[in-house]
Amino acid sequence: MLGRKISIDKEKCDGCGLCVTACHEGAIELVDGKAELVRENVCDGLGDCLPACPQGAISFSAPADTPSNLGISMVNSDPSACLMADPGYQWPIQIALVPPRSDFFRGTLVVGADCAAFVMDDFRRRMIGSNPVIIGCPKLDDRSRFEKLKAILANNPVDEVRIVRMEVPCCSALTRLVRDASESCGRDVGITETVVSRSGSVIH
Repeated sequence: MLGRKISIDKEKCDGCGLCVTACHEGAIELVDGKAELVRENVCDGLGDCLPACPQGAISFSAPADTPSNLGISMVNSDPSACLMADPGYQWPIQIALVPPRSDFFRGTLVVGADCAAFVMDDFRRRMIGSNPVIIGCPKLDDRSRFEKLKAILANNPVDEVRIVRMEVPCCSALTRLVRDASESCGRDVGITETVVSRSGSVIH
């Protein structure tokens, strides 16, 4: 349990039920045509329901006794939910969970392969900095998830995408997916690519 619960704005909710399906704990149900947190005790606070809501009706609410030294600030007005106090941090970052529209998607977006962060020393400082980031695996993630990249580039002021991928052949698909999204978004988006070896060094 993360010590936080979701809050549902009944006025924004249109009763589509996507959050009900997304909630693996069964904490949300449709009541009188609106989503409602009916089992607060089983809500784990991970927020799988947030990116599923197309109306932005779901947000996190922090309990009153949340320790301030955790450095966490809950942003109730943004369906992308939990932003860390340091502007270089965001949540969520996984391609399956990030919303297609968010205030933290702007400027330079880093799209990284899952493995790169684990083989490369100081990945955040060297490759991400204060930029927004999305991670995913072009081999293991369902390809339909990467369709979201088109919506992210079309709906947010992203001017450049930095790809950080592994040298293994299957990971080159990440670059192709980003390029396809860039060509389809209707805007000019610059693309750079960093390829990382299996030992964690930058190849190019």
